[in-house]
Amino acid sequence: MDNKKLQKLRKEYTLKKLNEDDVKEFPIDQFNLWFDEAVNANVLEPNAMSLSTSTFNGKPSSRMILLKKVTDEGFTFFTNYESRKSKNIIQNPYGALLFYWPELERQIRIEGVIEKISARESDNYFAIRPKGSKLGAWASPQSSEIPNRRYLDALKSDYKEEFEDKYIERPENWGGFILKPTLFEFWQGRYNRLHDRIEYYYFENRWNIKRLAP
Repeated sequence: MDNKKLQKLRKEYTLKKLNEDDVKEFPIDQFNLWFDEAVNANVLEPNAMSLSTSTFNGKPSSRMILLKKVTDEGFTFFTNYESRKSKNIIQNPYGALLFYWPELERQIRIEGVIEKISARESDNYFAIRPKGSKLGAWASPQSSEIPNRRYLDALKSDYKEEFEDKYIERPENWGGFILKPTLFEFWQGRYNRLHDRIEYYYFENRWNIKRLAP
């Protein structure tokens, strides 16, 4: 690593600006507006987001996952219920999401409380997944140590044979969570690192808006 070159890496952000008067009244509407713009700009996997969780004593971890549903209630994603992230959520339900769309020089931070969704909702989503993804949910002991890649491939082959002529049901240890937001921050890159940051925070049963210094 050449640290001198690293320290000289710079990018000026000049595409857009973000003012308090221009944002929507409700943060989910502002999110949907920016998400649609990301899709229309052909951003690579615009629904990719970083999920940060932590243990009961605050030790954090982050990973990239995919957003699968947005409603006024919150943001839904799916995973193995025995994974590290799921164990973190059980210990400490507070979490954070981060969307970053460099093509638009934008990011969105979302903080909130994470809960399991209903088994029926998880069943409905699992039913529309590709067959390979369904088999993968059965085969992967997510976050557990495995001896090698061959072991994983063998498990998937075994389940493929088991479900050859059968309907693939959702495994009980796989399903969805929803993050119910209490805070949003919309970040628009600007020149000289003087970025625009607009925060929505939920207080006294309403969403409030304020500008943050970059």
